[in-house]
Amino acid sequence: MGWTNSPLASKSKNSLKRVANHMNDAVSVVGTFVTEFQTSGNESVAEELLAPDFVDHTPFPGSGSGREDVRQLFKVLRAAFPDLRAEIMEQFANGDTVATRKTFHGTHRGEFLGVPETGKQVKFRVVDLR
Repeated sequence: MGWTNSPLASKSKNSLKRVANHMNDAVSVVGTFVTEFQTSGNESVAEELLAPDFVDHTPFPGSGSGREDVRQLFKVLRAAFPDLRAEIMEQFANGDTVATRKTFHGTHRGEFLGVPETGKQVKFRVVDLR
């Protein structure tokens, strides 16, 4: 297996631009998912961007790993933390794979994992590969 089929096999400016544009597109898609679904709660974005056979390889404890499980998790999170927002700290791409380091912020306004509302600000860090 070699690099002959890779877009990087050709060092022309056009080839490198195509690779850069493709990686920028992948980063943009993940950014849209974080902003419009994870932060704003737009369910249609999750429906559009998560494939029917999507698998979360590191699901939240107690959650399943499928597309509907991710959607349900964010309903639970938004019920407990109505002002939930994700802040992207760092992102980079390698082909179709995007690494995103982000911090979720919110105010604990509803029961979560058996813990009643505290009114406290919370944050938790996540690293996703998509």
